[in-house]
Amino acid sequence: MATYEEIYGKRVKEFDSDPTLESSYEGQVWYDKSSGVLKSVVSFGTWSSANDAIYPSYNTTGFGAQTGSVFVGGSYPGYVNLTQEYNGSGFSTGGNYPESRGSIGTAGVLTAGLAWGGNSAPEVESQLTNEYNGTSWTNVNNYPITVAAPAGAGTQTAGLGAGGWDYSGPFTAKNTTNEYDGTNWTGGGNLNTARSSFWGGGTQTAAIMAGGDTFSPGTVSDYSAATEEYDGTSWTSVNSLPGTSSGIGGRTTNAVQTDFRIFSSSHGTAFTSPYVKNYEYDGTNWAAGPNFTTARYGAAGSGTGPAAVMTGGRTPSYVLTTEEFNKSINTITAAAWASATAMNTGRGRFGASGGKDSALAAGGYTVPSNTSNTEKYDGTSWTESGNLPVAKNSFPLIGSQTASIACGGYTPPTYTNASDTFDGSSWASAPTMGTGRESAAGSTASPYNAVVVYGGYAAAAPNIAGLTEEFDGSSWSEQNNMPTALSKMGGGGTQTAAISSGGDPPASNLTQFYDGTNWTTGPATLVSAQQWHGYAGTQTANFIFGGSTSPDSNSSGVSQAYDGTSWSTRPSLGTPRYAVGGSGQGTPTSASAFGGLISPIGPGAKNFTEEFTGQTETVTFKTLTTS
Repeated sequence: MATYEEIYGKRVKEFDSDPTLESSYEGQVWYDKSSGVLKSVVSFGTWSSANDAIYPSYNTTGFGAQTGSVFVGGSYPGYVNLTQEYNGSGFSTGGNYPESRGSIGTAGVLTAGLAWGGNSAPEVESQLTNEYNGTSWTNVNNYPITVAAPAGAGTQTAGLGAGGWDYSGPFTAKNTTNEYDGTNWTGGGNLNTARSSFWGGGTQTAAIMAGGDTFSPGTVSDYSAATEEYDGTSWTSVNSLPGTSSGIGGRTTNAVQTDFRIFSSSHGTAFTSPYVKNYEYDGTNWAAGPNFTTARYGAAGSGTGPAAVMTGGRTPSYVLTTEEFNKSINTITAAAWASATAMNTGRGRFGASGGKDSALAAGGYTVPSNTSNTEKYDGTSWTESGNLPVAKNSFPLIGSQTASIACGGYTPPTYTNASDTFDGSSWASAPTMGTGRESAAGSTASPYNAVVVYGGYAAAAPNIAGLTEEFDGSSWSEQNNMPTALSKMGGGGTQTAAISSGGDPPASNLTQFYDGTNWTTGPATLVSAQQWHGYAGTQTANFIFGGSTSPDSNSSGVSQAYDGTSWSTRPSLGTPRYAVGGSGQGTPTSASAFGGLISPIGPGAKNFTEEFTGQTETVTFKTLTTS
């Protein structure tokens, strides 16, 4: 038997304790002298929770990579033309498909996608072919036949479509194959087993397809276990799946022929059986992989073998649930909100600033009155500090826990222009703003000698103010107005690189940017319009959470993050609420949400605290059995 040294060309190392593990350690063995055991870094596959989709997905098809996927069309219950994009962290909306369809064939990547066929009613299939550029769809030459639920593989300029069904006369499962060169479709070698609703992946010259329905959708007795590989000319039958299975919208593309995965099938005794099985193909054999967490059928998938993403499906209810599969030496812990110590005073419409574990909350509305109470959070507990000079609500608190400024606000019936500074223990009056207002937003460079405040309700007409004012530590000066006047927005950033997100009226999806002189709008827009949400972060790494689309009538738990280019979803708050306070770095990997109001407002202001932690990866190792 070969020794470790003969295989690796090195001896087993000894350590007094486990070394700092890196990816280069995979497969290597070391001896831990403290425990007297051999250890090794191993790779393994696992599913982990990811951020919810924007829309449910059923009979939806995906393509692309785990960090850049597109999910198009579907039915829930009516056929839709929606496109969702996934960036590895969250979802955002893409350009609508030209027609509302489900069971579309797909191939390609995020910025160069290909889609064809699909059905807009149970017996209405299509030849429509479209290309996607990461923003919009463009119609190109039709697929040679009308078809729904085909499997796909390849790229936008070297695509492959096979199988599917149509109702032109009696129902027929197809065995045809067609190849796309970026302009035209031409016929290829026929499948050995005619089928629809099956999984496809790989390239035009090295494709794999497995499972499916051989006759009629939803008939369990017609589910197939057949697997075939394509070499660019013909299909060859290879080892079958461990069990019969039908995709029903769970097809995946952009996979690799020798590292292929299928999941979220219909399987068992009924068409609607929720399923957690995951099968993996290594180029020769199939094996059962780790089950995913949420049993479902008809989810959409995309990605490569070692890095896939699955979203939506039915349980039989339509779901937004998303999971990622990763095969590596890392254990991935999904991003999540977790409950933390409650505030001493429940409140909404208050000022909030600071970091995740160094937050400051001041003033606010306690239902039915205002408060001047101030609290500080250290990551473990809340401690009361010096009170605001005047009880008020709906004002931006800008800065850190030890150096913040409260700007304006509402002290019924007055829209105040008062400014007050906090030094970590007490408040002091500062120069007044030029215009009294409430529900504005603000940004600053620490401590508070470079502040900008924008938007809000003003005392004088126009009631919704696009006014912008800057504070230099001594006085306020009026600057250029916002392009769109809003209130109840999110803020963040600095005086020369500020951001405004969402707002009222009505609930807005706009993003506006300030460079120290001028404002510009978008083009990035929120995934979902919000107002009166918590916020944290910078102009290029912003994080918002909670809010509402109509204050006093609904509460939201939605979280959204901006990466400097686009907004995408993040895990939702455990307790939906609006007029919530927020603090944090906004990368978005670290933030706190606290307080807030819940519609209807009758139950009063809340003191809940939740902490957000972004996704983490930890290198794992295995203890070896020795003899």
